[in-house]
Amino acid sequence: MNNNNETPQYIASLFKPTAKKQSARKVWSIDLETVWLPFFTASNTMGITQIPSEAIGCPLRLGYNGDGSVKFSKTGRPTIRVATEISQSVTLVRENFVAGIQNYTQTVRTENEEAYNATVKACIQAGKPIADNDKANLEEAMAAMVEEAIAEAEAKSNAEAETTKTDSEKELVHA
Repeated sequence: MNNNNETPQYIASLFKPTAKKQSARKVWSIDLETVWLPFFTASNTMGITQIPSEAIGCPLRLGYNGDGSVKFSKTGRPTIRVATEISQSVTLVRENFVAGIQNYTQTVRTENEEAYNATVKACIQAGKPIADNDKANLEEAMAAMVEEAIAEAEAKSNAEAETTKTDSEKELVHA
């Protein structure tokens, strides 16, 4: 039973595809420049947040070591971090987002328990052939790996035995 009319718009909109492809710095896998900064600017404008202007104006900062020296990655590049105030705000949004999803799920489970349970059972049944196929493929791949490892070990052992045999024959020189 689908009750699309009862689904909140903010939940329904999460499942609508967008054509925009993002390729900049991500925070929580969401673009910093085109999503988080405009969002936090809007939330500051409306008085919901009080993120410092300098954090929004310069959200990417040079990383420093504990001794105050510039921090470099293993590849030799300087590390760049997101301003603390932006990171903390993203964390708060993420935690509230998760709480909202959990609340919505619990509401649906409570108000429409029979349909929810039927959907769970249908999903498990639909996924069973895929899980069974993956299990069989994994078992087959693991068996092949074991056979290959045994063959390699036997080949190595035979090569060592052959080397030992050749060395023994060299020592048995008759005059």
